[in-house]
Amino acid sequence: MLQAVALQDPVQDDQANFNAVVNALAGQGWCVIPDFMPPEQWQPLAAEAKQLYAAGEFRLARVGHGDAAKVRPDVRTDRVRWIDPLEATPLQQAYLERMEALRLFINGELSTGLFDFEGHFALYPKGCFYRRHLDRFADAKHRAVSCIQYLNEDWKPEDGGNLRIYLPDGKGKETYTDIQPIGGSAVIFLSDQFHHMVMPSKRERLSLTGWFCKRR
Repeated sequence: MLQAVALQDPVQDDQANFNAVVNALAGQGWCVIPDFMPPEQWQPLAAEAKQLYAAGEFRLARVGHGDAAKVRPDVRTDRVRWIDPLEATPLQQAYLERMEALRLFINGELSTGLFDFEGHFALYPKGCFYRRHLDRFADAKHRAVSCIQYLNEDWKPEDGGNLRIYLPDGKGKETYTDIQPIGGSAVIFLSDQFHHMVMPSKRERLSLTGWFCKRR
C-alpha cells in the first residue's frame, strides 16, 4: 500500500495551493493539500454544519442521479446537506467564493472549461461508510473535478474513516492509498479517473464535498 504524499509543505497561501492543484491535475490527476483551508475558516464551517445537523437539515445520502437516485444503505450511509448558493450563509458564501476563485484559476491554467460548482456537507455518524465508487455518473458526465475539504478536529489514525483512493501502478494493475480526513486538508482529483471509498468511521466525520462541473 502506498502512503499518502502531500505535494508540498503546509502553506496558507492560496496562490501556492492553487498552483499545486493545477500541477497535480495536469500530472498525476490527484493531490492532497494540507492546510488548504486555515482553522479560522474551516472550524466555523464545521460548527455550522453540526448546528444544521442537530436542526434536522441533513438527509440520508442517495445513490444515483436525478429521478433514479435512491437511498442504498448497502452502498453508503452518510448524511448530506446541499449548499444552495441563493440561500448560503456568510460562511458558506465565503467557501463558494474561494472555490469560484479556484475554478477560474484552473480554467486559466489548463483551459478545462469548468463551468460551475456544486457541493454539500457530508456527515458520517460513527460506523458509517461509502463503498467504492466513481464520482462521474454514466448518464450525467458533467462532474469533472472532485474537491473534498475536511472539517474534523484532532483526527487520529485510530478514528478510521480514511478516504481510500485507487491508483494505477503503471503495470496494468492498481494499488491504493489511504488519506486521513484531517481538518483543513483537502483532496482534489479528476472525477472520472479515480475510484474511491470512505472506510468505516469510528467517530463522527465531517467534510465539504463538491465538484467542478462542465456544461451538461
